[in-house]
Amino acid sequence: MYNHIPVKIIRTLGLFIGWLVLLGGIIQLLVSGKIFAMYPELDAFYGLIVGVLIIWLSIERIHPEGYKFFGIFLSFSIALGFIFPLLGVLGFLLTVFVLWFFRDPERNPPSHDCIVSPADGVVCKIDQASPPEECNLEDKNFLRICIFMNVFNVHVNRSPTNGLIKDIIYVKGKFFNASLDKASKDNERNILVLENQKSETLVVVQIAGLIARRILSFVKPTESLSIAERFGLIRFGSRVDVYLPANYVTDLEEGTKVVAGESIIARTAS
Repeated sequence: MYNHIPVKIIRTLGLFIGWLVLLGGIIQLLVSGKIFAMYPELDAFYGLIVGVLIIWLSIERIHPEGYKFFGIFLSFSIALGFIFPLLGVLGFLLTVFVLWFFRDPERNPPSHDCIVSPADGVVCKIDQASPPEECNLEDKNFLRICIFMNVFNVHVNRSPTNGLIKDIIYVKGKFFNASLDKASKDNERNILVLENQKSETLVVVQIAGLIARRILSFVKPTESLSIAERFGLIRFGSRVDVYLPANYVTDLEEGTKVVAGESIIARTAS
C-alpha cells in the first residue's frame, strides 16, 4: 500500500513533523522558563535534537559539502544548549538553515535541444555583452543571462547544455553584492568555457556574492558535461552568468524565477 504514496508527500509530511517537534521543544522551553536559564528542560532539549534529525532525514538529498557544516553546527548547538538554552535554540535553527542551504534535489532536464538554467534563482539581467576578458575569445557578441541566487535557493550549479569543458579560469576578487553590475568584473569568480555538440562556445561564470566566500568546482578541463549535470557550488548567496552565442534567443524577462537543470532559458533562433 505504501508504495503508492508519492515520495514527495512523505518527505513533506516528514518536514512538517520535524518542524512541529522542533517548535514544540522551543515552546516547552519558553513555558518552563528555562530558555533563558543556565540549564535546559531536558525533554524539550532532546525534542529540538529529534526535530532537527527528522528534518534532515526528510530533505531529499544533501550535498556532501554540507555534512561537515551540519556536524559542526549540530555539535555546537548541543554543547551550547546545555549551558545556555537560548544559544542552543538559535544554534538548532541555524543547523536547519545549513541543511536547507546544502540541499541538492534531483532535476529532470528537458529532452530536446535547448539551454537550461545553471542555477536556481531570479533572472536579474538580460543583455548583449562581451564574455570575460580572461576567456580570450575572438567573438565579443554574446547574449548574457544573469541569475541571482539568494541564501534560500539551491546553490548547486548545473551545466546548461551537453558539452566539453575547454577551460576553467579562477579569478580572485572582491565580495560586492552579486546583483550589482560591477560584480561580474570585480568579484571572485570561476569561469567555465564550454564547447557544445555544435562546436559553439558558451561561457558560464560563477560569481561569489556579499556573503559567499568560496566557489567550489567539481570538474576539470577536458571533461564532458551532460545537460543539468552538477559542476559546482557557491556558498551562501551568489550569481551565475551565462554567455551564449548571438544565434540564441530567450523568452525570459528580468524577474523570472528559474530552476537549475529544468527551466529553459534560451534556444537557437529559428
